[in-house]
Amino acid sequence: MSAPERIPSRSVTIPDPAAAVLLARGELTVRGRIREASNAALYCTVTHEGREAACVYKPVAGERPLWDFPDGTLAGREVAAYAVSEATGWGLVPPTVLRDGPYGEGMCQLWIETAPGAELLALVDGEEPGPGWKAIGLAEAEEGRTALLVHADDERLRRLAVLDAVINNADRKGGHLLPTAGGRLYGIDHGVTFNAEDKLRTLLWGWAGEPLTDEAVDVLQALREALTATGPLTAALAPLITPAEIRATRARVESLLTTGVHPQPGTAWPAIPWPPV
Repeated sequence: MSAPERIPSRSVTIPDPAAAVLLARGELTVRGRIREASNAALYCTVTHEGREAACVYKPVAGERPLWDFPDGTLAGREVAAYAVSEATGWGLVPPTVLRDGPYGEGMCQLWIETAPGAELLALVDGEEPGPGWKAIGLAEAEEGRTALLVHADDERLRRLAVLDAVINNADRKGGHLLPTAGGRLYGIDHGVTFNAEDKLRTLLWGWAGEPLTDEAVDVLQALREALTATGPLTAALAPLITPAEIRATRARVESLLTTGVHPQPGTAWPAIPWPPV
């Protein structure tokens, strides 16, 4: 099965708290399969008490084994990313829950309708980005041409860069960025996050080494409090990732606050995912 080109229920205006309830309690009906996904990802509708929305359901049984992440843990990591996103107050991850479904336990996430024509990434000639853009690095374009890969100098992306640093996102690609017609930006596909080892791999390196915004510092201080041994975020993450991974998350928050800057690319792991989209 493949996802239909358009279903009216894809455009959702349900408030996020209500969406989480709908996802957790509603009846899931599989409508198709999203073929581009590396793991089994099913396009579904979910209905509950007269409400209906489209969603993505990723059963644990459809996860491919990875050498650096324990088997059967990717769905939980997606839900953990949502929990951290909610704790920031930025709402950068669509409502996401862990629940039973037609193919067993899995992650269920609200489907987001994207706005066409919103440019967040580009390949440009030259060695410097133009106004409103931040450089990522050189990339090979058509016919062997080398071009500069850039991303928009957008505060929404900057917030997402901070979130990715906290959750240690090992795969932030352009296709995982979903801008909406209402001006919001969501990030999706957070299965390879929260590893205890440094694996940050992202396209959002444009602010590397630059001071964190005052807003980001305030958010990180709130996360520090929420991640104490008895903090609410620690309690929310405990069923989803390991104690060592929670400690590593706490340490990443502390490191960001200590340095006061966006992290630099590491050398032990490829810093940019490829292909970038």
